[in-house]
Parts: sequence; C-alpha cells; structure tokens
Amino acid sequence: MNTDINFRYVERKDVALILQFIKELAEYEHMSDEVVANEELLKEWIFDKQKAEVIFALEGQKEVGFALFFHNFSTFLGRAGLYLEDLFVRPEYRGRGYGKGILKKLASIAIERGCGRLEWCCLDWNQPSIDFYLSLGAQPLSDWTIYRIAGEKLLDFAKK
Repeated sequence: MNTDINFRYVERKDVALILQFIKELAEYEHMSDEVVANEELLKEWIFDKQKAEVIFALEGQKEVGFALFFHNFSTFLGRAGLYLEDLFVRPEYRGRGYGKGILKKLASIAIERGCGRLEWCCLDWNQPSIDFYLSLGAQPLSDWTIYRIAGEKLLDFAKK
C-alpha cells in the first residue's frame, strides 16, 4: 500500500484531464451515454462559479485518481459538510492505497474546514466499492432514498 500519496488541487489548465477522468468513471459505471459535460461547462462551474473542487492523487507527477467534491449543509448539525460526488482511481493503480488516501485527504479537508461530515453515494451493484467503504468504517444510510428530477422533467416541473 502506498503511504506517501501526494495530492494537488486542479488548475484551469487541467480541465481536459478532469473531463477524461469523468469519462473513465462513466465507462466504469456503464453510464458513458449520460456524460454531457464538456470542457466549457467544467471551466464555468468549477473555476468561474466555484461550485465544486477537484483534487488529483499523484504517483510521482502522474495523476492516477481524482475526487470531485463540494460543500453541502446539515441543518441538524448546523454546519457544512463535504459531499464527494465522484472518486475514481485508474484500474492499473487500484489496490495501492490511492482510494483510501483520497478519502483520508477529503476527511482532513473536512476537519480543517470545520465540517460536520463527509458523505457520498455508491451504486448498489458496486460491491468492491461497498466492501471498501465498509472496511473504512463508513455506514450506509439504509433509511434514506435519493430522489432526482433532471433534464426535461426538471424543466417541465419548474414551469408548473
């Protein structure tokens, strides 16, 4: 296991690489047809509007994994949390501690910022990831179901 993982926050010049990681993740999740993100959208939302942050996990100077995250808010805790939208480690680098390293880095960021928790979702079929998260002490929230309105349904609903 790699105990000396380096990280770096993305810069605007990294937008093509961010999109590449997103596409690799989508392929892994069998959701490539759902990716509509492009470099311009990522520049706007990550850099101009600053609605999300991205870090890379590095092996030497090579980016081998990434995490995209943003702040959410807990009314019960009365403070922000970090929500991990995506975590992906390239297949050839798995099993070397990068995933755990990324989560530990995010936990450190959450603590430094005074956040009350770190949360994420996982696809039900992704047993390797589920087993990994459980091994870290993460708890599934079985009493909660995620609901989503997106695309045309979102547009239609907003007009009602």
